[in-house]
Amino acid sequence: MKLYATLPCFLSALLLAGCGAKGQTDSAGGAPPPTEVEKEGDASLVKVDRPEQFPLATATRRDSVAELAVTGVVAADVSRNVPVISLASGRVVEIHARLGDQVSKGQLLMRVQSADISGAFSDYRKAVSGEKLAHAQLDRAKLLFDHGAVPQKDLEVAQDAADKARVDVETASERIHVLDGDLDHPTAAVDIFAPVSGVVIEQNVTAASGVKTLDNSPNLFTIADLSQVWILCDVYENDLAGVHEGQYADIHVNAFPNRVLRGRIDNMGPILDPNLRTAKVRLQVDNPGFLRLGMFVTATFHGQQSQTRALVPATAILHLHDRDWVYTPAANNSFRRVEVVGGRMVPPNLQEIISGIKPGERVVSNALVLENTVEQ
Repeated sequence: MKLYATLPCFLSALLLAGCGAKGQTDSAGGAPPPTEVEKEGDASLVKVDRPEQFPLATATRRDSVAELAVTGVVAADVSRNVPVISLASGRVVEIHARLGDQVSKGQLLMRVQSADISGAFSDYRKAVSGEKLAHAQLDRAKLLFDHGAVPQKDLEVAQDAADKARVDVETASERIHVLDGDLDHPTAAVDIFAPVSGVVIEQNVTAASGVKTLDNSPNLFTIADLSQVWILCDVYENDLAGVHEGQYADIHVNAFPNRVLRGRIDNMGPILDPNLRTAKVRLQVDNPGFLRLGMFVTATFHGQQSQTRALVPATAILHLHDRDWVYTPAANNSFRRVEVVGGRMVPPNLQEIISGIKPGERVVSNALVLENTVEQ
């Protein structure tokens, strides 16, 4: 009886021992391997098998002044814009000039049929007739006064009437002159002449159109003297320290790339554009004849102090991800990619380096070939 009682306990112990050993084996066999951390190398270094196939170039030294290039547009000098107006209202009967025409001072621009000038001539003729009558009465009063036929006060009244009649004639004649009329040629039309020589840049009248009085009518024409023009440039806030009034700039016209003009800053706008953060800088330029209003130009301002730049072949600069890079030689058949700031181009096929490398350092002469080799 004791044997049968002990057997179940023995079997249970064996079963538990087997399960424990199996669990230890499974745990050791299914565990992940320990993590190994590998340090990443310098991403700017590239290693090649044959570095001699990538020729090197030595950056040379170049002394130059700082430059600032901005865009601008040709505009008329408002002090040279002359409006053409008419003090006589009426209707246009003739037009002898059009928008864009080159006109000379004194040239007939248009003719206006006006009741104002007709009324002015009528008033003038009446004033002249009244003056003749007043002088005749004055002569008669003098004769009678000399013979004692009239008192002195009658003579004085006649003298006053003659003086007033003369004033009326002067006033009527002056009105005709204001309306651009000619006393010797009475007419119902007013001729409008060009006050200055220049180009018609604005026209607000056509044939048979009405001309109103000065207070509620726009200019009939606007004539601009384009012998000198303005260049209006936009200079960013961060670049304003490099420009000042009186400074000269080289003007490159997009339409005439081989022509270079010279302009002087005569005004710097006191207000910044709140959206673009730019200020208007105005240059005065002599117009050689080919500048037209609205043309786009590039103005280049030159600094006062000379700066030292590195000069490398243009092919040594790699343009990647909106940045400029060069490759410099490193140890163990490697090249290091260095970020630089490229400057202006210099003939023949050279480019300045503003920052990143110094004169005397060596760079790969053709960075694009090395970059393609690395990517392969």
